[in-house]
Amino acid sequence: MISYKNLWEVMRAKSITQYALIKTYGISPAQITRLKRNESVSTHTIEMFCKILDCQPGDIMTYIADEV
Repeated sequence: MISYKNLWEVMRAKSITQYALIKTYGISPAQITRLKRNESVSTHTIEMFCKILDCQPGDIMTYIADEV
């Protein structure tokens, strides 16, 4: 599973709110919801967040192995 927990921490550190993502950067509320639920998103979405937050993909997402 991919976790986007780090995304919210990076956003807090850079003082970028979900409201700013929607109003200033044109991110769809549906994409934010998908990220909150750790659902799959496109690489385009990851790229947009990396540009906005000036970070690398590994800064905002982590892989968590499924339990067997």
